[in-house]
Amino acid sequence: MAKAVCAFSGGLDSILACRLILDQRIDVLGINFVSPFCTVTKKGCRYEAQKAAGQLGIKLKIVPLGEGYIQMLKQPRHGYGSGMNPCIDCRIFTFRLARDYMEEVGADFLITGEVLGERPMSQHLAALKLIERESGLTGRILRPLSARLLEPTIPEMQGLVDRARLLSIQGRSRKPQIALARQFGIKDYPGPAGGCLLTDKNFARRLKEAFAHNEETMRELKMLRVGRHFRLQSGRKVIVGRDERENKILANLGTKEDCWLEPVDIPGPLTLLIKSRAEADIEIAARLCARYSDGKNLAGVKVKWNGRVLCVAPLDENSVNEMRID
Repeated sequence: MAKAVCAFSGGLDSILACRLILDQRIDVLGINFVSPFCTVTKKGCRYEAQKAAGQLGIKLKIVPLGEGYIQMLKQPRHGYGSGMNPCIDCRIFTFRLARDYMEEVGADFLITGEVLGERPMSQHLAALKLIERESGLTGRILRPLSARLLEPTIPEMQGLVDRARLLSIQGRSRKPQIALARQFGIKDYPGPAGGCLLTDKNFARRLKEAFAHNEETMRELKMLRVGRHFRLQSGRKVIVGRDERENKILANLGTKEDCWLEPVDIPGPLTLLIKSRAEADIEIAARLCARYSDGKNLAGVKVKWNGRVLCVAPLDENSVNEMRID
């Protein structure tokens, strides 16, 4: 029995690609790459992939993207798209990991949900060939949704896969995939609004600024997704929560090196001073906290941190704008 590994995001394209190959009685194993930049749903990419894999009845390997991925992101060989998205290098990086998994499980080829022409940077013909070559998978990446528009792959030529049962979808319209999902009876899948934060220009500015200050741990990258961000003259960062949900996230992401600050007696945000206990930094962080509290128009606001209480004047708008990252 032929065996394949599917690069499986849990999105509609990867679900359909996997289903088309499963219907040819080929054993499929999924591999899902967990990135801190996924925005598929509020529950997260891992959840969607696991749920979809369960519905299809395939085993799924979860692979967190770590230090090597971040180093690639900082200096991609093939450049960025509209933001900080190194789409081609990202594919090469993850497909190499998928190739290692293929060798581990004895799989014959890799499946992806890529559609010719769907994404401008990484899914045109030249990019697909480049990614195959540099990932070491030339001829072994099968794209079932667009296969009949592409050259036959090794598994097709070997008779492992019936090319006549593959598709010729191309372009950015989702109508063919939605129609196919309806045909298969697939109803529960993420909407197309999700994607990768790296394509968002505002987020890209935050990330670029963080890299310039050597902030590149997974914790620091996760923090980029929440709150208002400010850079102090000392070089330290302050993050101010915008709502209760973000306050909870910041509370969980902080460490003993950080300072949590919040107003006393009046509603206001949780404010996180990253990796500093310097008095000057704490005072500015407290004034930022006061600025975004219900006491922003008062002469003085009480702000507590680590059992201490400071009475500070909320920062003026000009000072806030000078420190604002985004």
